[in-house]
This record gives sequence, structure tokens and C-alpha cells, in this order.
Amino acid sequence: MKNLPQKVRSRKLSSRVDLTAMVSVSFLLIIFFMVVGELSKPKVMEYDLGYRRSCGPEQECNKPDENRTLTILLDDHDKMITYRGLLFSPIQMPKEVQYGKDGIRRELININEIVHQYSAALGRNQGVTVIIKPSKKSNYGNLVDILDEINITGINSYAIVDYYTPEETKLLASN
Repeated sequence: MKNLPQKVRSRKLSSRVDLTAMVSVSFLLIIFFMVVGELSKPKVMEYDLGYRRSCGPEQECNKPDENRTLTILLDDHDKMITYRGLLFSPIQMPKEVQYGKDGIRRELININEIVHQYSAALGRNQGVTVIIKPSKKSNYGNLVDILDEINITGINSYAIVDYYTPEETKLLASN
């Protein structure tokens, strides 16, 4: 008998699939969507109208106190003008102040001290409220400098406002 060539059978490879990577990706996706879902929930910040402290809902009680307000106007060429109260009847007339510890920092400390004495006489413990108004010509560095000075002096009530009244625009133009 003749030797016939035998059929070479190919080996069948295991059909088992390793799903370890798929499980890892699934867990990462689950964690990702859980974190995104938690971070996308809206956060609410309390807006204090004064009712909860010592003040009630009366009209006179909730009016802003111009005796506690300091406005800082920022303009180009490191120009800064401050005034206390309202511009049409200021408690402190508008004046140009320089940056630094002998300029705006000393001004902030003095006014905060005056306002604390004023509010203590009324039976409250409130400091000055600073309104910062940078013009379109002022640079970002000046705004950062003012915020640093406010932080150094310990004033915790301030606002950055981008609206100039016509009187404030005239004041900046005249100086």
C-alpha cells in the first residue's frame, strides 16, 4: 500500500475573548457620567437682603447706606479716582489716589476705620463697601492691584461694576 499524504488539520484556536479591558472601560465610563452628573447640578448662592440679621423688611432698613460706600474709578495711565457716598452729594470729594501702600492702601484703611466707627454708633458692626469701576481703557493689572489691596486691608464687601454714570465719565475726562 502506498502512503498517502495525511491531511494536515489546523489546530482550532480557543474562541475565548478576554473582556478585562472592556470591563475597565465600562467602569471608567460609569464613573465619568456619575461625576459629570454631580458637577452639572445647579448650585445656589444665598443673597442676603439684611432681613436675617437685625434688619426687617421695612423700606428704610434695606436702603443702601451711602456713608458706607467707597467708589474707585479706574482709568488708563494708572489713573485712579476715589470718592465716598454718591457723586452728586459726596461725603468725601473725588480725589486722585496713587497705587501702593502709601496711596490706596492707606486710603482704604482710613475709610474702613471711619465706617466701622460710624456703624458701631448705629449698633452694627459693618465695614466699608467698595465699588470698583474699571473703564474700558484701564488695564487688567490695575484691577488686580486694587483687589490685592482690598484683600490686604481685610475688606470683605466689594463689587466690580462695569457701568459708568455720565457724571463719572465727565469726572474722568476732566482730570
